[in-house]
Amino acid sequence: MSKKIIALLGSPLLDGNTARLLDEAIRGAEEAGCEVEKLEVAHMDVLPCMEFFQCKGSETCLIQDEMEGIFARFREMDGLIIATPVMTMGIPGRLKSFMDRFQVFYMAKYHRGRSFISPERRKKRKMLFISIAGMNIPNVFEGAKMTARAFGEIIDCPYWDEVLRNDMDTIQDITTRSEVMEAAHKKGYELGKLLG
Repeated sequence: MSKKIIALLGSPLLDGNTARLLDEAIRGAEEAGCEVEKLEVAHMDVLPCMEFFQCKGSETCLIQDEMEGIFARFREMDGLIIATPVMTMGIPGRLKSFMDRFQVFYMAKYHRGRSFISPERRKKRKMLFISIAGMNIPNVFEGAKMTARAFGEIIDCPYWDEVLRNDMDTIQDITTRSEVMEAAHKKGYELGKLLG
């Protein structure tokens, strides 16, 4: 049975530079034998977390929207790829809101002490983080990486590796940087092989 990977596109541009890198990583993971589901987060009908804390004693969220089915798929997945641009030294708001909705996982793990993911499965689950940034400044990826790492801990899919490219305001077209495209493909393939 093939391993399942969820690929999150954090950019609202469905054919932009971030999407191109994500597609390369997906291609690599599929070549490694994985089944990949791509979620275009900025175009999903997902409300932000309202911090009702009702999920403190429940395995479900009070907000009834598209997330209900997604929570189940995140429990079942074997790996995760997150691809996002850096915006305001962090990740875009729609992707951050999507991640914040995993309060259900947070409460299960940290408040009830019964994570949805067993320690054995956690050891096998891995996250690949892909990000681009317009500016060429030190630490431009730090905020986004910290958010991705925290999210990985909450959902028990630890940060494994990354593909990063800054100075995109100058580069403009990621396809002119074949080494970055190849790195995304290679890391997607490696992730798929590690999960298999």
